[in-house]
Amino acid sequence: MTAVVGRAVVGTPTSRLDGREKVSGEARYAADWPFENPLYGVLVQSSIPSGRIDSFDLAAAESAPGVARIFTHLNAPRLVPMDSPPLGQTFLPLQSDRIDYEGQHVALVIAETLEQAQHAARLVRVVYERGPARIDFRAHLTDEIEVQGFFPADTSTGDVSAGLGGADVKIDVTYRTADRHHVPIEPSATLADWRDGKLTLYDAAQWVHGVRIAVAHVLGIPLDDVRVISKFVGGGFGCKGFVWPHQILAAMASRELGRPVKLVLSRAHTFTAHGYQTASEQRVVLGATRDGRFVAIRHHSWTPTAISDDYLETCATPARASYASGAIETRNRAVRVNRGVPTPMRAPHEGVGAVAFECALDELAYALGVDPLEMRLRNYAERDPTTGTPFSQKNLRECYRIGAERFGWARRSPVPGTMRDGDTLIGYGMAGAVMFTVRMPSTARITLHPGGDVVIETATQDIGGGQYTILPMIAADALGVPVERVRIVLGDTALPDAGGTFGSSSTMSAGSAVFTAAQELKRLLGGRRSVSQPLTAEGKFQPEHSDALSMFTFGAVFAEVHVDRDLPTPRVARITGVYSAGRIINPKTARSQIIGGMTWGIGQALLEASELDLGLGRYLSKNLAGYVVPACADVRELDVTFIEEVDEHASLLGAKGIGELGAVGVAAAIGNAIYHATGTRVRDFPIRPERLL
Repeated sequence: MTAVVGRAVVGTPTSRLDGREKVSGEARYAADWPFENPLYGVLVQSSIPSGRIDSFDLAAAESAPGVARIFTHLNAPRLVPMDSPPLGQTFLPLQSDRIDYEGQHVALVIAETLEQAQHAARLVRVVYERGPARIDFRAHLTDEIEVQGFFPADTSTGDVSAGLGGADVKIDVTYRTADRHHVPIEPSATLADWRDGKLTLYDAAQWVHGVRIAVAHVLGIPLDDVRVISKFVGGGFGCKGFVWPHQILAAMASRELGRPVKLVLSRAHTFTAHGYQTASEQRVVLGATRDGRFVAIRHHSWTPTAISDDYLETCATPARASYASGAIETRNRAVRVNRGVPTPMRAPHEGVGAVAFECALDELAYALGVDPLEMRLRNYAERDPTTGTPFSQKNLRECYRIGAERFGWARRSPVPGTMRDGDTLIGYGMAGAVMFTVRMPSTARITLHPGGDVVIETATQDIGGGQYTILPMIAADALGVPVERVRIVLGDTALPDAGGTFGSSSTMSAGSAVFTAAQELKRLLGGRRSVSQPLTAEGKFQPEHSDALSMFTFGAVFAEVHVDRDLPTPRVARITGVYSAGRIINPKTARSQIIGGMTWGIGQALLEASELDLGLGRYLSKNLAGYVVPACADVRELDVTFIEEVDEHASLLGAKGIGELGAVGVAAAIGNAIYHATGTRVRDFPIRPERLL
């Protein structure tokens, strides 16, 4: 069934319905849940990247005030291994003396107060037998391995070697991006309550059902005996999507001690305890005719993964769907290193890959003497260039047109280094954005109460994207009631099942389930406007996966960058983004999502890098003092426009996802603008002043 909601509420800019709760402090995050007589956990982490634990000295720690138990691999209960966890890692904590990375949990101290646990944790002494470590994946590219990620590692269409051999113009360039960390405002937190043989977890999670499945399995208890609650999440960006050791350890400790256990990661822990976005080495080879039409595209990438687990950042995915070419080859490989398990980070795959691919395309345009925008238009893909299937919806050509007009692209001088304002060099750059569309099965329940109040129930989570507002808007629109009369309950495995909040999928998935529930409720009402008893209806969204259509979101990003001639510090003056992303449910929160993504792109382009000490195998700055992110002064004018469109193939709402799309193409547009301003091409991101000197 394909249906489209009306326009009375959907499409109207609406302020967040949960705004008051958040600004007043009423919103209850994982660490805020009140419990009588809880215990507190503090983690002790490995100081070496590779080897084994020789021994512990726990005497001082165990005799410290308030200590209830110190768990190590010597006394921790045995956990049940998971060969294929739901978006997680197979490595289980405190199960052996083996050390695979610096920051690995080696002990869990439980005490009566947080301060007592912190004090005792500092008294734990660990003797290690250090082993050889592989830290820099670039030093081991010849040891590449093929692993399966979220997308196929390799694709090939046409004869790329022949195409490159016959190309009039060819470029062969290598780009590098840096390791980056999510660092949300709310560090991950878990409050575990084992009571009467059942476990309740109050958790900062992007998928409550995924946490439930994993924790029940590793503890060896029935799924029905675990409940996970995550009402508000203070940012996730991917790091709260997997199931991590701290969640398992909190649950284990509560079961062993028979009391609630609260475990909150420190800021330093957020750099080692729940993943990171991998650095990348990307080689892009492009061949074209003299008039600027592609004859061959080759994009290969290498990224690190953990010793114990496979994760693949498929950087070459943008090359598969962006531009028309008769020959396209993509290849993605991983290299094992002694670091923690990587994880998706806004925006994974396309967000990393677009840096290299869109900058390489810019290089080819300059080599041909073709305007970078015109280059993209000449190679516009009307169908998926890898599969040959039609796109479910694509209005990227209109994005280019509107974006160029709003930005003033026609004012651009074609010669790098010739646009100036006194001692300031001015550069214009652009890039395309593409993001695969992810949809997940979801269910929802809607109840109409006497008096006219409507309550939505679904297990999806709100990690800041606006689900507390968007889902009530969908129900209000379908039922013809004011959105103020709609209340939503979410983030609880006791509610109807819903997919995780990742892959920019929540609006399509949970939103479509809410819409079907509202339609069923209207049917049950049969024309009545009120009820004397609560009336409930359920809805389900089961996306149809077909090879007949290719489903993506698209965008065109334009950036203006200023660079001082003498002290080459790049500063982004403005960014214009125009997006083809299906029906926009709430333009107000949608714009917020995109400008948030743009800000991430500024960080990726100019600031963010998790620097490694290659000798110690540790990140140099596990804090926001040394890991630099954009401040308000770095974020100037951000202009966001959405194309009017409805993609009825993507969801019952005609909507798609935008949460990650806004972060794609921004860093590439900035890099291209820096080249246009200075005439210096930097292929190592972030582009800091020393790389322009």
